Amino acid sequence: MTTRDDIEDFLAQRRIAMVGVSRDPKDFSRALFRDMCTLGYDMVPVNFSASEIDGKPCFSRVKNIEPPVEGALLMTSPRETERVVVECADAGIPRVWMYRGVGPGAVSPAAAEFCRLNRIRLVEGYCPFMFLPKTPWFHRAHGFLLKLGHHYPAAA
Repeated sequence: MTTRDDIEDFLAQRRIAMVGVSRDPKDFSRALFRDMCTLGYDMVPVNFSASEIDGKPCFSRVKNIEPPVEGALLMTSPRETERVVVECADAGIPRVWMYRGVGPGAVSPAAAEFCRLNRIRLVEGYCPFMFLPKTPWFHRAHGFLLKLGHHYPAAA
């Protein structure tokens, strides 16, 4: 179960890969990518069919990233997530965040179990916008609704 400590630990890292960031500049993943860059994160785009995203060199696989990242934010389908967490383990990436907004997002129970078995610190679900500073009101409202429904991550 994801705790606030897991989220704070992930967001304390400065160099983060975003796996599955879209080539479409209007896609939600691109908005999150840009906002995290604006907040000072060294975001590394990973998309096998792009050479650059927002002017940053794009990698086709996490194992190709140099210098290495401290965490990977997955914006992938659950099926793709299962492959990517194995790559993260092979690349020595110690933190993974499986994005979830509406629907399953990137969350895969099999991938989550893989992370636990391989001692990868995991944020399973949630949208980073809910926890970033100076986020728009509607992202804060999403977090508030989770609190009301007792689905907001608890402190460890």
